[in-house]
Amino acid sequence: MGRRGSFLDSVMREAVQASRRAAAENQRRAVAQQRQQYRAQIQAEREGERSRIREEKQRFLEEREEEAGEKTNEIQVRIAEFKEILKHTLSIDDAIDFSSLRTKDTYPLFSPPPEIAKPKDEPKKEDYLSGIKPQSILKKAIPGSAKRHQSKIDDAEAKYQEALGKHNEAENQRKQLLDNAKKEYEASKARYDIKKKETNLEVDKFEANYKAGDHSAITDYFTMVLERSIYPGGFPQEFRIAFVPESKQVVVDYELPKPDIIPEVLEYRYVKSKDVIEEKPRKPAEIKELYQDIVSSITLRSCHELFESDQAHHIDVAVFNGFVQTIDASTGKDIRPCLISVRMTRENYENIDLSRVDKKACLRNLGATVSPRPYEVQPVKPIIEFDMVDKRFVEQSDVLSDLESRPNLMDLNPFEFENLVSNLFSKLGLDTKQTRSSRDGGVDAVAFDLRPVIGGKVVIQAKRYKNTVGVSAVRDLYGTMMNEGANKGILVTTSGYGPDAFEFAKDKPIELMDGGQLLYLLDQIGVKARIIFPEEWKGN
Repeated sequence: MGRRGSFLDSVMREAVQASRRAAAENQRRAVAQQRQQYRAQIQAEREGERSRIREEKQRFLEEREEEAGEKTNEIQVRIAEFKEILKHTLSIDDAIDFSSLRTKDTYPLFSPPPEIAKPKDEPKKEDYLSGIKPQSILKKAIPGSAKRHQSKIDDAEAKYQEALGKHNEAENQRKQLLDNAKKEYEASKARYDIKKKETNLEVDKFEANYKAGDHSAITDYFTMVLERSIYPGGFPQEFRIAFVPESKQVVVDYELPKPDIIPEVLEYRYVKSKDVIEEKPRKPAEIKELYQDIVSSITLRSCHELFESDQAHHIDVAVFNGFVQTIDASTGKDIRPCLISVRMTRENYENIDLSRVDKKACLRNLGATVSPRPYEVQPVKPIIEFDMVDKRFVEQSDVLSDLESRPNLMDLNPFEFENLVSNLFSKLGLDTKQTRSSRDGGVDAVAFDLRPVIGGKVVIQAKRYKNTVGVSAVRDLYGTMMNEGANKGILVTTSGYGPDAFEFAKDKPIELMDGGQLLYLLDQIGVKARIIFPEEWKGN
């Protein structure tokens, strides 16, 4: 029995141990599975975090690249605008539509505030009595009932009368406000109609004066034309205009944009390794070329706008002087160098297809004076100084009482006029020798510019004319230059020049000086004069 018990105990212990081992194994497996699940969860979370970081980083990179792209696009758009300066105006009719200047709008109809526009409903008596029911025969038999009923009616009547009084008072106030509003409206409308009529009369007068050839109207007209011209942002668009009726010549002094209008950056690029947006500089040669193109475009565009807009054909010649307002780096002082100057005749303009021209070649063909290095603001001499083109500048710069005391150049005899012109150029620094008097009261003189290298012999001819000087006089001057072996010729007139004269002189060392320029130079040497053509003048 002892052994059997020992055997059973052994079997039971083995079974318990096996059970324990199985439980331990199950627990181990459960723990391992939990650990595996935990690790998988952690891995998934880490992977999700890495994915989120990757996405954020990708978004960041895309945003930085997009920022660089946008900055580059802004520059490209601006450069494209610069290149379209001339082309832009070719699709626009630059002539002023006078009807568009007139006021056509009618004054708005009278519209009073809603609170005074319509009367409010008048109170109704029945509304106040509606709550009082008629007395029945039985109620009337009750002592005092009829009196109480009448009291209610009287009270309702009193309330009605009070409400009616307030309504009538409010209505009177409304009518007064409405009447005041109508009076203000009528007064305002009358003022508007008067202003409209005055404006339209001014436009009619402006149109009539322009078509009739009034000097001020013509100047105002072309000023309006250039003011309406739309350029890219940053362009000054400051200018002044003078008109010379004798030669049908308009002269424009125009402020050009500074060279720094050209972006020095070609493009922006995002460098991932440095996390910076870097600038790629534009080549200096490209900057200079772009600026020269802008200067050329503004010049040709302005001349085009003047000729195209000239509905009454008042101008035969347009002179454009392009200046830039800047600072002299060597002195720190403000300077205004001229970078381009060109004279274009109507015939030139009509023979040019600006949609297809090479701007440089076109200006070269027109005989333009162009700065060889405009980006460095190297100046050139204007073909015509603005202050010299209009002899009226003398009238504007001095008191009127002094004007009548000045000698009229047309009153001088031939000998006096010869001496005047000869002395003028002597005081301007030339060694002038008067040679002979001419039939028309002019002077032929030979002068010498004594400056080394750029000096030489100068032939001067003067024409005391009332009418426009034609090309034949310029040809005569050129022939005299050839015969004399002169370096330069100067033709002076008291009137102006025709387009054929300018066209002949454009490629030659000839300077054409009209009456306004003559008066200007005389004023510079202290001689106050004027040019008034007598009615009985028999000359040209």
